[in-house]
Amino acid sequence: MGQSFNLQGILQAFRVLASPRLMVPHLIVRDVRDINFEQLHRSGIIAIAFDKDNCLTRPYGHDLHPPFKDAWKRCRDVYKDQVIIVSNSAGTKDDQDHQLAKAIETSLSVPVLRHEQKKPSGGDELLRHFSGIKPSRVAIVGDRALTDVVFGNNYGMFTILTRDVVTEEGDNPMAIRVS
Repeated sequence: MGQSFNLQGILQAFRVLASPRLMVPHLIVRDVRDINFEQLHRSGIIAIAFDKDNCLTRPYGHDLHPPFKDAWKRCRDVYKDQVIIVSNSAGTKDDQDHQLAKAIETSLSVPVLRHEQKKPSGGDELLRHFSGIKPSRVAIVGDRALTDVVFGNNYGMFTILTRDVVTEEGDNPMAIRVS
């Protein structure tokens, strides 16, 4: 499965030209193993969303990258039912009958957001999922500044950028070039 054309992503790039700070994350880590979930929660972040491809799994895969097993368990222990996956592939209209989303939910034991708009748009869909939680108390973790970080910053969330990707093998070539 691949991603369809993301017009909103292209349009948002023009917003970034006018306001480059949208690409600046609040926190940069090597990968999810370097996130101190307990400290993040104590600091007031009470819900957390993750990009999937290259951040937790290989591109378009549904299994957790094996070295992340302990960190993923810590995250789920701390955030319980306030963890969700927000992907530009799984859970979108590109995901026929949400088969990929369902496979990821089974594999990662957290929900995948069903959403119409792709990142960096669509933050209102995520915030509706976390109904009653202020955007500033939601973190978004991802590997792409132009989608994940801009997405979070557009909606007032705490943004965490992972520097090292799981793999670029099999990824969308355009996404690799512009990240």
